[in-house]
Amino acid sequence: MAQARLATTKLRIVFETGMDKQGKPILKAKTFSNVKKTATADQLYQAAQAIFVLCNDTLNRVEKTDSSDLLA
Repeated sequence: MAQARLATTKLRIVFETGMDKQGKPILKAKTFSNVKKTATADQLYQAAQAIFVLCNDTLNRVEKTDSSDLLA
């Protein structure tokens, strides 16, 4: 039976930088690699909030991406 082993965790913060001609939001993202694998959702969200405070754009969403290695 195969097992999954957590390899990497990334934090992605998506900002709304304005509106296009059709009125849809323009989104830009910043991704932070080498995030501590044991970080909780609350800790990651607090980090994203601290970064957001330093920016001029509107926060759209915060994403956490985990990648795993599959082992036989």
